Amino acid sequence: MHYVVCVKQVPDTSVVKLDPVTNTLDRSSAPSIINPYDAHAVEEAVRLKKQSGGKVTVVSMGPPMAVSTIKKCIELGADEGVLISDRAFAGSDTLATSYALTQAIKKIAEKEPVDIIFAGKQAIDGDTAQVGPGIARRLGIPVLAQVNQVEHFSAEEKMIRVRRKIEDGHEVVESKLPCLITVEKEINELTYAPLPNMIKAAKYNPIVWTTNDIEVDRSQLGLKGSPTVVGKIFAPPKQSGGEKIQGTADEVVNHVMDKLLNVHGLFAKGGV
Repeated sequence: MHYVVCVKQVPDTSVVKLDPVTNTLDRSSAPSIINPYDAHAVEEAVRLKKQSGGKVTVVSMGPPMAVSTIKKCIELGADEGVLISDRAFAGSDTLATSYALTQAIKKIAEKEPVDIIFAGKQAIDGDTAQVGPGIARRLGIPVLAQVNQVEHFSAEEKMIRVRRKIEDGHEVVESKLPCLITVEKEINELTYAPLPNMIKAAKYNPIVWTTNDIEVDRSQLGLKGSPTVVGKIFAPPKQSGGEKIQGTADEVVNHVMDKLLNVHGLFAKGGV
């Protein structure tokens, strides 16, 4: 069995700041980490490998510094890591990103066919949840999204049954392999990396591919291949404290109605 996990290096959004002048994320203000959902995807792929044997390969698109994320995946138990890194990828939206990762996965599959592709439900810096399904669509394979439990997996029968979240509950679905699975955090608990894995990760040098190493149409990469345009990013204004109104019942009612009519414009004057 061959499991491929798509991972992304993201800024730690718990400390990232917004540049007040450019209204863009100041990524230098926050440390880079592996996308938390992707870490659980790696953990689940490693769990299935321990159960049924096989190999786990991680693939990421990003700048050279994303090598540290590949190394983190090796710590978690992945066997091999591939980083696709090229200036041509800069500015890629989810459509262009899914295309680039798909082409990389196709090259990985030339060496060893892929049975399951894992990905986190979404990236915490974008929250679109589009890249995983986009890859599945391009490869023409089933996608099982928002999975929080693998109920049954059979390498011999080439099938998997999972439990996935939906808006008003959950559903259990089965799929033949190959397929793509996006995972929720509750699918597993991240384990501590054993010392041998940490030593291996420290010495490991990921495979790095540029656009010269994978078959790509450059018009589908970067800004040229990205139909999505972000007009502006801004921080919402801080909420002011509430106003405490004192007085008689009539005075309080009159004051509130005045606020509604004249300040917030919730009702038109003279209306019912």
